[in-house]
Amino acid sequence: MENKPNFINRDIFFKTAKHLANKEITLIIGPRQVGKTVLLGQLKDYLITEKKVFPENIYNFNLDIIRDREALSNQTEFIRFIEQRSKKSKIYILVDEAQKVENAGVFFKGVYDSNLNVKLALTGSSTLEIRSKIHESLAGRKRVFHLLPFAFNEILKFRNPDIFALINQKEALIEADKKKCAELFFDYCVYGGYPQAVLAEDPAEKGEYLKEIFTSYVEKDIIGFLRVENESNFIKLVSLLAAQIGQLANIGELSALANTDRYTIGRYLSNLEKTFITFNLKPFYTNARQEIVKAGKIYFIDNGLRNSSLDDFRVPFARRTDKGGLMENAILKELLNLKYGRNFNLKFWRTKQKAEVDFIVEKGNELLPVEAKVNSASGKIGASLAGFIERYSPKKALVVNMEYQGRRKIGRTEVHFILPYEMANFL
Repeated sequence: MENKPNFINRDIFFKTAKHLANKEITLIIGPRQVGKTVLLGQLKDYLITEKKVFPENIYNFNLDIIRDREALSNQTEFIRFIEQRSKKSKIYILVDEAQKVENAGVFFKGVYDSNLNVKLALTGSSTLEIRSKIHESLAGRKRVFHLLPFAFNEILKFRNPDIFALINQKEALIEADKKKCAELFFDYCVYGGYPQAVLAEDPAEKGEYLKEIFTSYVEKDIIGFLRVENESNFIKLVSLLAAQIGQLANIGELSALANTDRYTIGRYLSNLEKTFITFNLKPFYTNARQEIVKAGKIYFIDNGLRNSSLDDFRVPFARRTDKGGLMENAILKELLNLKYGRNFNLKFWRTKQKAEVDFIVEKGNELLPVEAKVNSASGKIGASLAGFIERYSPKKALVVNMEYQGRRKIGRTEVHFILPYEMANFL
């Protein structure tokens, strides 16, 4: 499928399109305003153009619209609706914001178990709602796909398809092309990957879009569904987390600074993760006496939303005092996009002597340490990474940076210095 104006084809598209041939429910989850509605529209186009499904056999329901929500208000009537329309040929039901159906899990379980000639594709914006209303009821009846804000390679494919094609063919880039990629990645570190921000050309417009997205999140999820008692304290917590991305989360310290009890802070942190605002990275350890085993590090799912919470879109990136944290957060986001497609565990490593490796990829018995550095022109291997390599002897290690490409060796471990867009080749 070719790109349409203001559309960016997502990497997840082909996986979800292929899954439409399966009986089990296709469940697409992710933050608000990342393009789930657009993806459903693209899947509909795919069914019509590629699979030759008649348009009248595809039914769209957007449950943000009251009329559509009413159409799914009675399970018996909805099953009858499907029965009447699927007698002659298979039909497709595409439901946006499916968690808004009352008793959604039971509702769609009943539809699925009726063994009708229908394929269901559902989207949802909050794992908290999905887990409480859909997830458990649909055990064994669905496959979950995660749709996050755009990954850098998706943005590069849209902004500069020629360079993207060269990278995809594993061609070495000339310095001018590397510079273009670096500029685009620095923009990604500041404005993130929400579609509206990616599509906007003007920096001020990008910032305004991100503020609207953050406000919408607070109004719809925090006030509407989660019913946070003290909105100002909750927003203060978000700002505190944004100011210390990548640091160990100290509940006691956060409680004191946000003027909120520890139990409530724990609940807020859980809600932030379940509504796709933050990601709590757990520690990797094998020696509880020497390594951190409990405290996690909290990152934001999107750099733009992080900067929106602080109203901080300073450019150029090179002059920002928080550029190291933003780079680390952007690499975490890239790893998350790969994790959901490739099924590995993602952690960090820290000793009680404060040696630390940003990310540890666990895949089976294999460990892959990953360090994020803005500058690594010398190709120097840091003491913490060297310590992890000495202790665990992984086959490979990555230093993701913006300048240097090369290879070093420590014992049996090959340390690869790579640019951000190369990560997929090593995972």
